[in-house]
Amino acid sequence: MHTTQVLDYVIVGGGVAGLRAAIGLAPAGRVLVLTKAEPAESNTGYAQGGIAAAFGDDDTPQLHGADTIRAGDGLCDEAAVAVLVENGPRYVRELIDWGARFDRGADGRPALGREAAHSVRRVLHAGDATGREIGRALWERVRTTASVRTVDHALVTEVLVEDGRACGVRYFDAAGDAHEVRATATLLATGGAGQVFSDTTNPAVATGDGIALAFHAGARVADLEFVQFHPTALNRAGAPRFLISEALRGEGARLVNAHGEPFMLRYHPDGDLAPRDVVARSIVRESEASGGLVFLTLAHLDPAYVVHRFPTIAAMCAQIGLDLAGDPIPVGPAAHYIMGGVDTDEWARTSVAGLFAAGEVACTGLHGANRLASNSLLEGLVFGARAAQAMTEAPAAAPMKADRVEAGALGLRAAHLRDALQAQSPELPAPSRQLLAPDEVRALMWRDAGLFRERDGLARAVAALEGATAPAPPVTAEQYRQRNLVTVARLIARAALRREESRGGHFRADFPQRDDARWKNHVVDVRGVL
Repeated sequence: MHTTQVLDYVIVGGGVAGLRAAIGLAPAGRVLVLTKAEPAESNTGYAQGGIAAAFGDDDTPQLHGADTIRAGDGLCDEAAVAVLVENGPRYVRELIDWGARFDRGADGRPALGREAAHSVRRVLHAGDATGREIGRALWERVRTTASVRTVDHALVTEVLVEDGRACGVRYFDAAGDAHEVRATATLLATGGAGQVFSDTTNPAVATGDGIALAFHAGARVADLEFVQFHPTALNRAGAPRFLISEALRGEGARLVNAHGEPFMLRYHPDGDLAPRDVVARSIVRESEASGGLVFLTLAHLDPAYVVHRFPTIAAMCAQIGLDLAGDPIPVGPAAHYIMGGVDTDEWARTSVAGLFAAGEVACTGLHGANRLASNSLLEGLVFGARAAQAMTEAPAAAPMKADRVEAGALGLRAAHLRDALQAQSPELPAPSRQLLAPDEVRALMWRDAGLFRERDGLARAVAALEGATAPAPPVTAEQYRQRNLVTVARLIARAALRREESRGGHFRADFPQRDDARWKNHVVDVRGVL
């Protein structure tokens, strides 16, 4: 069965960005929200630590912005940072007015936590399930809004583009039936792409669909080499790689090696609260040096406080026989967040008129090369609200900013990419194009495009991924899932091979230094250009 409906606005994704946009659009017309699974199954619901905003007496938006820029390792778009930090407190207060239940201090004000690379306490939290609480507050408001309708278990397969303008989407419903939605404006709010890697903190739905949809619709994508590997995911054989929030270290938890020795000060003056990319690489290096696992310990803290402050993590640990308050918790890096995504301006406009992107799927450039902890929920909130405002205006494509450069215009560097691929050609499958299973793609990306990267491994990954898509256009839902996964994996690996420096979440063992002279720019990819 195939149906077509005409609405005013369609939103793909039910996390914080999509829901905040739906609320903002509700007075302007009919809104359809398409979610890939259950409403709670988004990266929003898995965000443990909190939402950062300048609420404290010792804090200002300018200080929040300075911390964001410092964490971004020289590549933050300062205009986008200013939008985030200046609007953040307003939209968080709005959430509180809508019933979001953040933890409170003795004075009745929101309790503020501290996480890595923040100079002051500024992280509002709801236990260790802040994302779930924000999602709850937003969903309750959406459910009472008559002009917003939601469809769960919808797989969007295509952004419709006519005469250079986005005009809706196609999707499969839970029964496998195909549908077409025509809309004045379309918002991609599909979240991240952690499931491109075998080891990730992300839920199963975070496969980068929105990036692939935008790319195949002709939109620019940017900065896809910058993947944040969270340093502290559970690292126990046979157990899921669930997130052990950075907020634990903010409250005093320590990283120790196999001999029980703290080690982070050997790698960075901020110790356990160094930027995430530094901590992640330090854990791997310390594990190799000590010949054993790295652990997070809270044994020196009050056990009652630990369980009260982190009930969700304590319960998850208990399920596998670990006591969060007393036992050393084995941890290691896992893919967590992608700084790159669909290239947008500060109003969520993409390079295709009528198509918008907000939240983790988007790349405003505000995170630079490495996201500051707890800025992700704030990003979805702020830019979801701004997307709604822009979507009610006349459709317009976002021009490419001055600090962006197309990959095809890189000249010699693009030639280097082709040379690297040609050097790997003897190892390529036959020209018949071998279809890689999703688990093979994820294992390949973790091995060759993970925390530590170098030319030969990246070239091997790109070469394999170039031959990984089926020759015929996708028809079934499963074929579309495969196409999207391979598309995003290939874009990440290509971008990582192209950038011959180390910066933030992108570390090249063969180019270990930051190189501002050649690489202080945001590189964009467009369909049809290597």
